[in-house]
Amino acid sequence: MAGHETHYILPRPEFDKPVKLLIVVAPYYKDIADNLVAGAQAEIEAVGGSWELVEVPGALEVPTAIAMADRMCNFDGYVALGCVIRGETTHYDTVCNDSSRAIQLMGLQGACIGNGILTVENRPQAEVRADPAAMNKGGGAAAAALHLIALSRKWGASTKGVGFKPMSESILLADKGNGTASA
Repeated sequence: MAGHETHYILPRPEFDKPVKLLIVVAPYYKDIADNLVAGAQAEIEAVGGSWELVEVPGALEVPTAIAMADRMCNFDGYVALGCVIRGETTHYDTVCNDSSRAIQLMGLQGACIGNGILTVENRPQAEVRADPAAMNKGGGAAAAALHLIALSRKWGASTKGVGFKPMSESILLADKGNGTASA
């Protein structure tokens, strides 16, 4: 009975400089989307952040909009919101897998994205997950993006290198003259 489990929630991150996030929502199920957005907005505002909201036709367009904004705008992070309810065809699997995969790939390239696209079997599951007073998955997605932004700022501000450092050009040239250069 998942409804009775308790989960650890990280404390909200704190920021020295303001954060600005883009919330991208697919309002196919408008009431569910509105609840997801309300939860995300409240979480962003709780850390003193600001947000912009854009709507796209469906869950497959959410990652495309985020990729466009990441290339053309100056947001610290992104919140992906929407809802996919299983239907009678395999379209559900395509939408769930492809939107999630695209968001994950952008995250692996450094974009700070919280994925709050619900993938559920039925409307009641979606309603309880979207409700800010219940499971608040919109707020959870915003929290995920905020935590990634905090990590990005922490590691981006590092003044000391971590791990292996590339060989300097002068060492490579000297080694080449000795016949010891490697690729």
